[in-house]
Amino acid sequence: MNKVKELEVGNHYKAADIDQFLSSTDVVILSSNESDVFAHPEREYKVVQMFEGLFEHSSNDGEKYYRTKPAYVLDKV
Repeated sequence: MNKVKELEVGNHYKAADIDQFLSSTDVVILSSNESDVFAHPEREYKVVQMFEGLFEHSSNDGEKYYRTKPAYVLDKV
């Protein structure tokens, strides 16, 4: 398993490497493979998009807030 420090758009990564990256970095991962993204550690995913942030809805006050937090969109290879 390689130590991934950054996910780059267009590159392929194994699920195990993405798991390690996610465990050590404050990011959001969205995958076309839904909840099975980490079911097979050797499966590869391509980073198809990256966003610098996202909007979240607060259940506390009903407002929407923009969060500066990297969000990566993955597609199963």
